Amino acid sequence: MLAELRIESLGAISVATAEFGRGLTVLTGETGAGKTMVVTGLHLLGGARAETTRVRSGADRAAVEGRFTTTDLDESVAAQIDEILDASGAERDDDGSVIALRTVSRDGPSRAYLGGRSVPAKSLSAFTAGLLTVHGQNDQQRLMRPDEQRAALDRFARAEAAVQRYRELRDTWQSARRDLIDRTNRARELAQEADRLKFALREIETVGPQPGEDDALSAEIHRLSELDALREAAATAHAALCGVADAEPAENPGAVESAADNLARAKTVLESTGDMTLRALAAELGEALTVVRDVVSGLGDYLDELPDDAGALDAKLARQAQLRTLTRKYAADINGVLAWAAESRARLAQLDVSEEALAGLERRVEQLSRELAEAAADLSKIRGQAANQLAAAVTAELAELAMSDAAFTVSVTTAPAGDDDPAAVRLPSGALAHAGADGVDNVEFGFAAHRDMAVLPLSKSASGGELSRVMLALEVVLATSRKQAAGTTMVFDEVDAGVGGRAAVQIGRRLARLARAYQVIVVTHLPQVAAYADTHLVVDSTGADGASTVRRVDTDDRVAELARMLAGLGESDSGRAHARELLAAAHSDQI
Repeated sequence: MLAELRIESLGAISVATAEFGRGLTVLTGETGAGKTMVVTGLHLLGGARAETTRVRSGADRAAVEGRFTTTDLDESVAAQIDEILDASGAERDDDGSVIALRTVSRDGPSRAYLGGRSVPAKSLSAFTAGLLTVHGQNDQQRLMRPDEQRAALDRFARAEAAVQRYRELRDTWQSARRDLIDRTNRARELAQEADRLKFALREIETVGPQPGEDDALSAEIHRLSELDALREAAATAHAALCGVADAEPAENPGAVESAADNLARAKTVLESTGDMTLRALAAELGEALTVVRDVVSGLGDYLDELPDDAGALDAKLARQAQLRTLTRKYAADINGVLAWAAESRARLAQLDVSEEALAGLERRVEQLSRELAEAAADLSKIRGQAANQLAAAVTAELAELAMSDAAFTVSVTTAPAGDDDPAAVRLPSGALAHAGADGVDNVEFGFAAHRDMAVLPLSKSASGGELSRVMLALEVVLATSRKQAAGTTMVFDEVDAGVGGRAAVQIGRRLARLARAYQVIVVTHLPQVAAYADTHLVVDSTGADGASTVRRVDTDDRVAELARMLAGLGESDSGRAHARELLAAAHSDQI
């Protein structure tokens, strides 16, 4: 859960720190004091887009820091949190809590930090996703959109796996279908391309180049071009090191005494002495003698390998000309030619426009279409079964929110395919449907405030106050249906807008019940809701330069705040009496 929140230079707030406990926490204050900045800060910790206009005037950057505890999470969520922390290199604080930080610079990019480590904003979002659910005022308007209604139904139905399977099949089907259309429409062009590739590949295969052959061949040609000079240099060095083989100076006065012989003689002389210094030098001469003998052997091998046939150079030059023909046409070097050939073979496999290939691809498209239709039907079945359950659950929640006569419905209908629809599939039922990105279903929420009223689409039938209660009822149902852990924090930003009287009391009561299982934070302007809070925080602009601060109120201060919320009479005896009565009623209601 969220244990502490610190905000710096965000909107109306200069510096503010708020501590949150279990149960229901409410934030109240005058309009414009900065209550919504608390929710904005939580949105930023959730990875939301950082807007530089939120930075307080006169400040260079805004910062939001949240301390989260994870001791109350169930094992699966706790395991996910630990995995995210390990992947990010984040560390827990001494008390086991995790600190998340988001900064917004006026001139530069925003920054995100988790457990003392800099992380991408999406990593911060992944961390808070399992801990924090924020419902802002804009969510009510989003609820009007068909895609949001479908997403809410899928959340309730736990249809994520079915939706993912459908999307993957749809992507594969569309790719195969585009390939079939492309091959059919461009058969002549593709056949010509295939012929060109076949010719090029035959040419490369005829030459048969080897990896790196052009570089090795260039080095060999350079060597053969200087064959006489190389032979003379190697022979002279060989003679200098080993002299004339099998010749003694007495027998052959013209023989050259070898360097190896001189080294060996010097080594023998030094070893024959008893002086340790000279014997050490003899050992070093021994090492030099070993090196000389290795060089002599290497020179001998080099001389033996030098070709005697002058025609070897001509053969190498002819081979180089073959390779250069390939590098002029296909790539800068032979390795590039081989890579081009591999890519061309793969491309050639895709250019088969024979009747057999097209027929095979057509059969694949038809098979994928059947599989997609079955996946769509399965997804529709899941949604259809969940629709009635969701409608009944939300209707029951609305009854708890002083709307006992209200009716909430969820309809799931098949989206028909239009004429020449490129994304049309034939369902197992025989109907032709449009295969959209999220299925073949149209999902629509309906609402009637009273039983004698016709159920109409939610966007056409709910007033502002009614929409607030529908939103709250839906979110409560979705939260409880997902069996979120007790450590989960649910945040509601003025979800009670447009509500008053008895309905406000019912909303406060429902939020208090919800807070028995979850940590609930509510930004509210209703004293009836605030009276149910376990923790009451006030955002006011009593700070320096009109900056807002956050303070916790208890006993008399809380009575004064409720009195202000009731009628702006925080200091009047009648206002305080009414506030105490409201607190007493809420307290007795929760016992």
